[in-house]
Amino acid sequence: MLKPLPDPEFVVIGAGAAGLAAADELTRAGRSVVVLEARDRVGGRAWTRRMPGLDIPVELGAEFIHGEAKVTHSFLERAGVGVTASVRKQRYVCAGRLQPVNGFAEAQRAVEEASRLARDMSFDAFLARQRLPAKTKRFARLMVEGFDAADPRVVSALSIREEWGGGSLGASQPRPHGGYGALFDWLARDILARSAQLVLGAVASEVRWRRGRATVNATFAGARLSITARRVIVTLPLGVLQSGPLRFPQKRAALAKLASGPVIRVAMRLHRPLWEERAPGVAFFHAPQAPFPTCWTPLPLRAPLFTAWAGGPKAARLSGRSSTSLIRAALGSVQAIFGRGAERELAAAYVHDWRADPYARGGYSYVKVNGQGAREELAAPLGGTIFFAGEATDSEEAGTVAGALRSGIRAAREAMS
Repeated sequence: MLKPLPDPEFVVIGAGAAGLAAADELTRAGRSVVVLEARDRVGGRAWTRRMPGLDIPVELGAEFIHGEAKVTHSFLERAGVGVTASVRKQRYVCAGRLQPVNGFAEAQRAVEEASRLARDMSFDAFLARQRLPAKTKRFARLMVEGFDAADPRVVSALSIREEWGGGSLGASQPRPHGGYGALFDWLARDILARSAQLVLGAVASEVRWRRGRATVNATFAGARLSITARRVIVTLPLGVLQSGPLRFPQKRAALAKLASGPVIRVAMRLHRPLWEERAPGVAFFHAPQAPFPTCWTPLPLRAPLFTAWAGGPKAARLSGRSSTSLIRAALGSVQAIFGRGAERELAAAYVHDWRADPYARGGYSYVKVNGQGAREELAAPLGGTIFFAGEATDSEEAGTVAGALRSGIRAAREAMS
């Protein structure tokens, strides 16, 4: 049973990257904070697990540090968590053989043509107008679906140009030592040490507010929990905001211009690292026709861990299947990459379908055609009382841990002003 909580100055809904960053900023300023988290853990869409037989962490959500990500590196430095540079060498399956490719460069080549767009259109429509090699178009679609978890028929070509034009697509993407869990567990301990209250298993169901006062109603251990504060910071994922139960009518227009891309990950421990003998030094494998079109190894770390990833339309088609069915589909990708019989190397697997997750409803956000400005609209406070954070509200590094962290800091500063 939860002891009655004294009413704080601030309530933060969600203990993912954005919520923890907001609580960190508030508690460092000496403010009283209660953080409500629906899950039984912190981290949100970053979920680090341990698998018997492996000495390295297994990520089922966020894994890489994308782009410059200054804020992420700043938090990692505070936490004393180092990083490991990832290997970028790639191969793709063509006519049953592994061929050299730089998928990022191919996709970047396609998006360079978007710099001349005078009006927005879907990425699919944009590609149809371009005189580009079929291989370049194929990898551009693959990256939009995999890297952005987006549907090329829906996503804004202008938004892809803005994102990829910054060079984030092919940039180095290191991993935190110990996984993102090492950072977020430290951050949770740090805010608790500054007297924040963190309530796990508390599902927010309603926010009732007037200027200068808000009450958050939630369920906890089968009972109702109600907390009143001066200000509330909402850090729920886009898909949860779109599907309820919390409703903010003022945000309907912004929410309609954004989409939450489906993502499914299957992390497989193999009996042996097949890539060391069949494709030494290769980290990323692309099998565009397979159910899970992109897979990767933990290189430069040596461990028999192989990750299968599906985003966008392919993930949407797979979403809702049983774990057994998803593992079987992922093994189809293993076979496509390493040949017949490779699927027999499976020792264990973890699966997560982020669209089916009720506390995520998708992997991360993207902008629909003519949706420019939607992120800023979603981020705008309501009546100086309700504030919004989360990767979907960040206009610079959306879809990343860095974007979520930045947004949490921004929302906390707005709430204290």
